Amino acid sequence: MADELQKHLDSGRYGSPKLHPDEQRAYLGTFRERCYLKMTIDQMKEKNWTTVFFDHIADYQDASCLINDQVPQNIQALYIQKLSAAHIPFRIVSYEGEITEDTAGLLVVTDHAVDEPNIEIETKYQLPEEKKQPVEKKSFWKKWF
Repeated sequence: MADELQKHLDSGRYGSPKLHPDEQRAYLGTFRERCYLKMTIDQMKEKNWTTVFFDHIADYQDASCLINDQVPQNIQALYIQKLSAAHIPFRIVSYEGEITEDTAGLLVVTDHAVDEPNIEIETKYQLPEEKKQPVEKKSFWKKWF
C-alpha cells in the first residue's frame, strides 16, 4: 500500500514515467521503430539532400514528418511549403537537447512500428552524381599557336 501511495505521489510530482526517454528525445518525441527516414540539420541545409528527399517522399504515403524547431527558419519554410504542396502532414517539434552533427532535423514517421533497419538518408539513398563535362585536351600545336 505504501508503494502504491509513493508511486501516486511521484507521478503527481514528476509526471508519469516515460518509456525510453532518451530514445524519444533523439527521435523528436517518437520511437526509433516508427521512423522511415532521418535527415540531420546539416543535410537539410544541403540542396542535393533536399532534392533526394523530395524525390522519394512519395514512397511514404501513410507517413508524416516531424521537423526540429532548431532548424533555421528559412529552411523550415522551404520544407513546410513543399510538404504542404505534396499534402504530407507535418509537425514542428520542440527540441531541448544539445545540437550535434547527428541531431535529427527531420524525421519521416508513422503511428505504428515499421522497424526499418536503416533510416539515415545518406545510406538509404545515393546523391545524384554531377555530370562533369570532359575536359578537352589541347593538342600540342594548339598550345603553341
